[in-house]
Amino acid sequence: MSLLLISEIVYIIILLLVCFRVIFDTQNTTKTLAYLLLVVFIPILGIIFYFSFGVNYRIRKIYDKKLLRNEQLQNNLEAELISYSKGVLKGGDETVQESKKLVNLILKENLSPLTNNNDVKLLINGETKFPEVIESLKQAKEHIHIEYYIFQNDNIGNQIFDILIEKAKSGLKVRFIYDDFGSRSIKNKQIKSLKNAGVDIFPFYKIKLIALANRMNYRNHRKIIVVDGHTSFVGGINVSDRYINTEPNKSKMYWRDTHLKIYGPATWYLQYLFLCDWNFCANDNVELNNKLFPHISTFQSNQDKHVQITASGPDSDVPTILFALLQAINLAEKEVLITTPYFIPSNSIMDAILISAKSGVKVKLIVPNISDSKLVNAAASSYYSTLLKSGVEIYRYKKGFVHAKTMVIDDEIAIVGTANMDVRSFDLNFEVNAIVYDEETANLLRTTFYNDILDATKIDLDEWEKRSVFNKFMEKLARLFSPML
Repeated sequence: MSLLLISEIVYIIILLLVCFRVIFDTQNTTKTLAYLLLVVFIPILGIIFYFSFGVNYRIRKIYDKKLLRNEQLQNNLEAELISYSKGVLKGGDETVQESKKLVNLILKENLSPLTNNNDVKLLINGETKFPEVIESLKQAKEHIHIEYYIFQNDNIGNQIFDILIEKAKSGLKVRFIYDDFGSRSIKNKQIKSLKNAGVDIFPFYKIKLIALANRMNYRNHRKIIVVDGHTSFVGGINVSDRYINTEPNKSKMYWRDTHLKIYGPATWYLQYLFLCDWNFCANDNVELNNKLFPHISTFQSNQDKHVQITASGPDSDVPTILFALLQAINLAEKEVLITTPYFIPSNSIMDAILISAKSGVKVKLIVPNISDSKLVNAAASSYYSTLLKSGVEIYRYKKGFVHAKTMVIDDEIAIVGTANMDVRSFDLNFEVNAIVYDEETANLLRTTFYNDILDATKIDLDEWEKRSVFNKFMEKLARLFSPML
């Protein structure tokens, strides 16, 4: 028997085992078929690609993170949070009562309580966000926790670095998590300066050459700041000069993004997420105390907003953010307003949007006119015809690049976070969204949405259908790869 024949037999056996692994390990049917086609029709490279990007780590739970190792303490905390959340729900206004299914879903899957007594500030673009962040960091008295996907070595990044160094030298506890792929512009010299000043800094899941692809694939896409356990920031804006649209930067592309500043007990869950991520990447076990989680009596709110945080990633049993968005869309009776830079919906999101539109709900979607990825842009375009035919209004933002990840439901629910409307955010990335059950906040975000429409072009179905056969084919081809984008 020749060596060539033996090699072919071995390869076929390996191929069959990989196909079995794909079928057994991949829950999404579309993704399963995509990976099967890849490993069968692209010899060797297809198998390498699957093991680099396709292994389901939610099932394998290699990112299992817990804040409390003591099971009894964990059970007591769960009971306390459920009791607290039910009390807030019971005393909530009409908006909260109408959102009961969504509240209970997030409480069950994330153990994230519904909180009241929160002040919430909507921050539009970096030029609004960063002054608020800098002021809050300067006012910090006990600790600063920062976790970012992209933290750039640029003007605003260095401003924040300087504050962290100053605060750490003055005795504050400063913990800093950065994604090793997204924040690769941070230099060793800067990390050394931070450490020398007393800042505890760690990359989340450090990229190593041997496991480069997988570590790049599972990214910490969260943007979280917690100051003294009572003030927090969450949303789509990374730390980078590109998000600041000021006079000296007029030559740059305009970046449209949205963030939230929260003062109140909703900060608890963002603190919880940060500490879970911290214990994982720093191999630490932070001792919990009232400075990290201030007692509810210490919060002096002027607004009394109801807020709940939802999060998911490869460490969660189910894609909670996806489930929360589905439930939110299903709650809509009048209007759903979605802004997302990357629109590659799962089948369930697509169905939810279509059902709402066909049921008489006004569904409007803002996406970039031109994405920062041609492949993503083509894949997203492949969904538009079906949506347009069902009555969904699609607007392509032309003033610059829209990077906001927001949703407004019926002038009552506002969602701002880090999760894009795509498969990657639902299945692969560590993400976090804030849900505000409040008419005032929802109306502010709704007004922002309609202001953005003024800088966008509405897609006309008849004109859209006139695209060339070649363009339609390329969009469909890109869509085949959408489960892997």
